[in-house]
Amino acid sequence: MFIDHEYIERILEEAKGAKGEDIKAVLEKAKRRDGLSYEDIAVLLQAEDKEDLNEIFKLAGEIKDSIYGKRIVIFAPLYVSDYCVNNCVYCGYKRTNEFNRRRLTMEEVAEEVKILEKMGHKRLALELGEDPVNAPIDYVLECLKTIYSTQSDNGEIRRVNVNIAATTVENYKLLKEAKIGTYILFQETYHKPTYELMHPKSLKGDYNYHTTAFDRAMEAGIDDVGGGVLFGLSDPKFEVLGLMMHNKHLEEKYGVGFHTISMPRLKPAAGVTLQEFPHLVDDEMFKKLVAIIRIAVPFTGIIMSTRETSEMRRELIKYGVSQLSAGSSTGVGGYKEREEGRETLQFKTSDDRTPLEVIKSVLDDGYIPSYCTACYRRGRTGERFMKLAKSGEIQNVCEPNAMTTLLEFAIDYGDKEILEKAEAVVKTERERIKRKDIRDILDKNIERLRAGERDLYL
Repeated sequence: MFIDHEYIERILEEAKGAKGEDIKAVLEKAKRRDGLSYEDIAVLLQAEDKEDLNEIFKLAGEIKDSIYGKRIVIFAPLYVSDYCVNNCVYCGYKRTNEFNRRRLTMEEVAEEVKILEKMGHKRLALELGEDPVNAPIDYVLECLKTIYSTQSDNGEIRRVNVNIAATTVENYKLLKEAKIGTYILFQETYHKPTYELMHPKSLKGDYNYHTTAFDRAMEAGIDDVGGGVLFGLSDPKFEVLGLMMHNKHLEEKYGVGFHTISMPRLKPAAGVTLQEFPHLVDDEMFKKLVAIIRIAVPFTGIIMSTRETSEMRRELIKYGVSQLSAGSSTGVGGYKEREEGRETLQFKTSDDRTPLEVIKSVLDDGYIPSYCTACYRRGRTGERFMKLAKSGEIQNVCEPNAMTTLLEFAIDYGDKEILEKAEAVVKTERERIKRKDIRDILDKNIERLRAGERDLYL
């Protein structure tokens, strides 16, 4: 197994002796983009001094801006089934929780999608519990077909990322054929004893099968995969190194590591209280974890959900977050239920702002909310995407596409304030595009947008 527990524990123990000069030496190495070893990352994880932490935050922000520019990808989750055969200690869907479980019919899926489209969403993350009888792969495929084929006015979902349980190569091939975006799977915890404790007597309880899921996905041709852990289950420093080991394993074996890393923190849920978890991550530690991961894997997207408060999400954009969910419901049929004043959630959210409120906040902070899905549809995925990102060439398409999709959103779904803010940001950021030919294409696409065309991209 590529997650070497003894090695992680040894280098974390050795790093406890790290001094300020050791941390500064690692940061200098990171500034040169020389790549960091596991030992280097372990040293950064020991930082506690305020001056050292500020340097970590500053470097993380610089790295993020140099690669991602000002764009922030916007998406929403779509929960379609809460049937689950597992009994995960931390989850509101655990099988011992008694509530009226449901899975959406295709008519209900379409209804949820139309609500999300009216919010302006173009990118979704499909979510469901693990139940081979009530939610088999055929159901997932049917949901994908329904999502992609449901359109209302100018609304359409152009990319669906899928977060389903670890499965077989054959099933991953079916997901690939169904044109999914990124396949997302949270490891939950890389610490094997904790993993087994958290997943008693369940399909999900096989640590090795779960940890090698991305190998099977890549063997099936899915080259964009997204990892993540649930911070609060085990030592967060161990988890960061586990993520880095998993990423390196994929890079060495398949030529590309994580497309994204999600960073959820443990939250209260039905049948779940936080008192039973000894490794909860406080705000200051969480900020440090985000910044260090940004420094360690500069070209990997970092996703932050509405588990976090609006204040925390706003701050973490500065330190490395590149994707935000907006207007999220974490309940099956939750968007319709929310319209009707009732909602049953998998876990408690902390940022309850509407998509318009999130967009205004992102714009106020000088960023470009992006609904772009061009790379996925242009075949700029996996190793090809990473090569473009590392060369800097990806900026020539991502920034203009972000601006175009922002204006499309503002025209179709924004109010007067959103449209004015969007136009001001686009005007400012357009001037920063170095290539005249790219500026000309952007100008042309903006003209076509105003004339009524949609879905324009490089």
